[in-house]
Amino acid sequence: MVNRISLFIICSIISVLIQAQPIVKRTEPPCWWVGMKNSSLQILLYGKDLAGLKPEIRHSGIHIDSIGRVPNQNYLFLYLTVEKETKAGKFDINLLQQGRRILKVPYELKARREGSANRNGFDQHDVVYLVMPDRFANGDTTNDSRPEMLEKANRGNPDGRHGGDLKGIENHLDYIADLGMTALWLNPFVENNTPSYSYHGYAITDFYKTDPRIGTNDGYVGLVKKAHDLHLKIIMDMVFNHCGNTHWFITDLPSPDWIHQFSSYTRSNFKAPVVMDPYGAEADKKIMLDGWFDAHMPDLNQNNSHLAVYLTQNSIWWVEYADLDGIRMDTYMYPDPEFMALWRKLLRNEYPNLNVVGEVWIENKTLHAYWMKDAHNFDGYNSGLEYLTDFPMFDAIRTALNENTGWKTGAERIYYCLAQDIVYKHPEDNLTFLTNHDVSQFYTLTGENFGKFKLGITLLLTLRGIPQFYQGIEILMTGDQGKGHGKMRKDFPGGWVTDTLNAFTPEGRTPLQQEAFDYVKTIANWRKSCPAVQTGKTTQFIPENDVYVYFRYNEKQTVMIVMNFADTERTVTTERFSEIIKDFSAGKEIITGKEISELNRLTIPARTSMIIELHK
Repeated sequence: MVNRISLFIICSIISVLIQAQPIVKRTEPPCWWVGMKNSSLQILLYGKDLAGLKPEIRHSGIHIDSIGRVPNQNYLFLYLTVEKETKAGKFDINLLQQGRRILKVPYELKARREGSANRNGFDQHDVVYLVMPDRFANGDTTNDSRPEMLEKANRGNPDGRHGGDLKGIENHLDYIADLGMTALWLNPFVENNTPSYSYHGYAITDFYKTDPRIGTNDGYVGLVKKAHDLHLKIIMDMVFNHCGNTHWFITDLPSPDWIHQFSSYTRSNFKAPVVMDPYGAEADKKIMLDGWFDAHMPDLNQNNSHLAVYLTQNSIWWVEYADLDGIRMDTYMYPDPEFMALWRKLLRNEYPNLNVVGEVWIENKTLHAYWMKDAHNFDGYNSGLEYLTDFPMFDAIRTALNENTGWKTGAERIYYCLAQDIVYKHPEDNLTFLTNHDVSQFYTLTGENFGKFKLGITLLLTLRGIPQFYQGIEILMTGDQGKGHGKMRKDFPGGWVTDTLNAFTPEGRTPLQQEAFDYVKTIANWRKSCPAVQTGKTTQFIPENDVYVYFRYNEKQTVMIVMNFADTERTVTTERFSEIIKDFSAGKEIITGKEISELNRLTIPARTSMIIELHK
């Protein structure tokens, strides 16, 4: 009996000692690279009772400059210098207690890809295809539901997870390339381990890990490589404004100021104009910037110096690790503006040619232009942001197509929208679109009118800017925002083996869907070899009799776009366009492939466009 009691006491003591022992659960970033322009590196260590330990690194070329300790004893922030001459390799971070090493954390500095710093980003030469991974194609049914994840797959629930994944996207990269797309933007694919609505990806619970229901980090790298082999660039969707409320650093906050907190739950007022309003109240501005996006999306405080570095390094890590070509930054107006400008500067320091598009959801052009790089702002603010999502043009097109042409309506609305480009230093630095994952499908916006659909596609692919498509627009997919986001974000037909129709193939499309697909494919592929449309100048003429005419041109090429917004045929005499066409006598219509031998008079059917490459 005595021996049993003694054994029990000894086991209990050992158990207590083990539980009291400091441990490291996470090391972020999980690796880094030698040869970066910025020699500083933050390493976040998270576990149990780490704050009282002294870190030590014995590796040539690596020095600990400072140690960041926060109120939560489970965190330790190491700030290192990685000297320029440091060689790639592995080393240990030793954690000492009273001079004795009690923990050893392995770490690795990798060699960079050749030319990594000088990678070229996406630009006006590209056409971007947006995919929501959960709703595109299910290439691996074994990962649909995972025991460690809170939400399981349920395709019958519009707001649930449906099983789309990286493998499904990879299986259809050739479809995207064949359509004429040259860049691929995925909605966030990193872990969203929340109990509901996790499919959309914007409530991140691990900034460094691919959601296991979508794939793996290695799988994403493989997808990027195969996309590059097909000459498709990759744009990663990132979120700095908020994360998911089950993120490990939210359930165990490093410090109270890691997130914005109020005496009671306070949601953003979503009134972005207060940020740049010269008369705006500070109280309104605080709610806009610091209020939460949703109850399950805590608002991150980028004024916390440790978090600011953490987020910046995360974006650089993904660019370097996955070999990215660009970044789309979600809710760009909601994080701290000064931090976002600094982040853009630091990213550009590492990758001078990598471009970023920010989601700037505001339809007023003057307010919209505030966020573009080098804007002439009254307060001197310069975001450093190259590209903006062109919500003003989106609003103009969707409204114009559903109203009659008047003094400022119909085709005139688009004319006025372009005329207001005077507020931009570089109006071509807009990402133009007809729909995305947050609004109704474009065919639904047109009232399922095929003529209007084709007018919109023509505008998207021939106006200034970088055109962006959303999955399914090319096969006339419908989806009404008014019925809820889940129902609006329908699965791509054919992406699941149980689907009765496969729209990835011609056989799985209706005749009208095939016509729509061919229409997009024809113009998008032609655009690849049309510098006048990609980067040329624009001259537009005031719409007359429901016909809108504009030209895209450079020194070597001139393209005439003629659009009939009316429900009946129109005939256009072209004398008023002589300042542009006086030196041309013929042309080729791109959509039909027909040669036009006489330019003096053009007849355009109802709700139809003509794209004419002019010849002398």
